[in-house]
Amino acid sequence: MHGQENIIVGLDIGTTKICAVVGEVSHGEINIIGTGTSPSIGLRKGVVVNIESTVDSIKKAVEEAELMAGCEISSVYAGIAGGHITGFNSRGIVAIKGTEITQSDVDRVIDAARAVAIPMDREVIHVLPQEYIVDEQTGIQNPVGMAGVRLEAKIHIVTGAVTSAHNIVKCANRSGLDVCDIVLESLASGEAVLTSEEKELGTALLDLGGGTSDLAIFSGKNIKHTFVLSLGGNNLTNDIAIGLRAPLVEAEKIKTKFGTCLSASINSEETIEVPGMGGRDPRKLPRQILGEILEPRMEEIFTLVRREIYRAGMENTINSGIVITGGTALLDGIIDVAESIFNLPTRLGKPSGISGLVDVVNNPMYATGVGLVLYGARMQPSKKFRIRDKNIFNGIISRMKKWFKDVI
Repeated sequence: MHGQENIIVGLDIGTTKICAVVGEVSHGEINIIGTGTSPSIGLRKGVVVNIESTVDSIKKAVEEAELMAGCEISSVYAGIAGGHITGFNSRGIVAIKGTEITQSDVDRVIDAARAVAIPMDREVIHVLPQEYIVDEQTGIQNPVGMAGVRLEAKIHIVTGAVTSAHNIVKCANRSGLDVCDIVLESLASGEAVLTSEEKELGTALLDLGGGTSDLAIFSGKNIKHTFVLSLGGNNLTNDIAIGLRAPLVEAEKIKTKFGTCLSASINSEETIEVPGMGGRDPRKLPRQILGEILEPRMEEIFTLVRREIYRAGMENTINSGIVITGGTALLDGIIDVAESIFNLPTRLGKPSGISGLVDVVNNPMYATGVGLVLYGARMQPSKKFRIRDKNIFNGIISRMKKWFKDVI
């Protein structure tokens, strides 16, 4: 049995699959010692729509991971996605009390920057510092110990619907798990698949999941912009089911086995067998039809993402190009379509910076799970709020009270 205190578990609660990844921290290295996946049937577009089904799926994934890792899982870092997630930038300024900047000055300026009106039905999921400015000197990552009179902070705030966050915590709690923290899935994926050079120079990470496509733009080692598009791999499966008149389950299998985004690259002689609906005979169709169905849909998703990048004014920030990860990224020809739409170098993102079961998790579909483990390892010293089912709202209220006290 492994030492419980060194175990970190990432729980990727996705629309098509729930994935638990168990990591063990030893001598600063992270060993992946177990994984478990289970089909997800209680979520739609990243949001819980059926608690009982989600709890069952979480239990199955966690039990499988426990068996493989040989340990008991009691707490997890849970991923969150969905169309309700919004991110925006904010800034705050404070005067420095003493001769040099202390940690309390940094905390004050972060509090000043996050003092923006947020509706009651939304909760702050992340406050991510981008840079600090001391007396108009920009680009400072850690100002503690520096001399100055005025401290300014630029931060990125990610918010989500309180109910959606509450439901994810509720599902985890019903499965017998504590939630150490809720983490935005694209932020977690960035931990696993991006190199420090890419984060420094500027890159766009696109996590193509089953229900959502999550965009995160990194530059200067910090996150600059986040966006969630409610389109994903399930839309491709639906298109195939409608286009080929095939059952959804079979459409998913056809997509996984024969799917391609480049109809031009398919040999016109190639055929696929499509099962009939309601006991009808199976039919043989040219495989090119798949390309003609999938290519326009992928182009649409990439065009919407590109429009968002331009809307945010970030087109000149992503100098090192695009990194695509997530289960849908395994679709044949997806990199070529992305390069033609974005006109930027594009690569497939696989988890790195880990040891242990590397060959098992060396797959874009494990990017979020591994990223949650890496995020948890980085945040471990400053263990965040532990939320139980009944007191999540009390936790939010107590944090707001503390914040008001500090402001007043």
